[in-house]
Amino acid sequence: MPDFAELLVFLGTAAIFAITPGPGILYVLARSLRGGRGEGIRSVIGNGIGASVHVVAAALGLSALLATSAVAFAVVKYAGAAYLVFLGLQAIFQRHDDGGENGAARQWARSPLLQGVLTELLNPKTALYFMALLPHFVHPERAPAPLVFIVLGLIALALAMLADLLVAVFAGKLSSRLLGNARWRVRQRVASGATMVGLGGFVALAD
Repeated sequence: MPDFAELLVFLGTAAIFAITPGPGILYVLARSLRGGRGEGIRSVIGNGIGASVHVVAAALGLSALLATSAVAFAVVKYAGAAYLVFLGLQAIFQRHDDGGENGAARQWARSPLLQGVLTELLNPKTALYFMALLPHFVHPERAPAPLVFIVLGLIALALAMLADLLVAVFAGKLSSRLLGNARWRVRQRVASGATMVGLGGFVALAD
């Protein structure tokens, strides 16, 4: 485990990463403005589940594949970008037609929790972040490396989820005040969809 000084450096770095806008936090913002605090919180939980997979993958060394294989990185990167664009277009052109025998399946497919999981899973930079940061604070002679990876990864994840949760709460409050305005709902849905489309384009073009 890292000593006290190293732990402070780690917490500071993780906190900066947590508040830096990225696909996860911008997805939470878009969903919170679109559907209120409840959707935002479910998005935060989804992001957390997706990121926890990256933590475990880093602990097991699987994320090293993304760091060493340009093809693997590109596949995950463009799949994530395409998914964000799909979510954005779905939000823009969504109609309230969730009834009928397929209504439950469609509602689950549009679940902010499920979409949050996929958004974070398909963000290769989350995997690379853990692989780049955590090894600096792992000392195998003090404790098993996989255990330290998981503990530090979960601490970083908790900080990120706290930042996401604050975004969900404040954006959700703004949304709840304006949900009674039909014109606002249409504009907000289009704006949140456009945000996700733009985010997908940013992910695809970013180095």
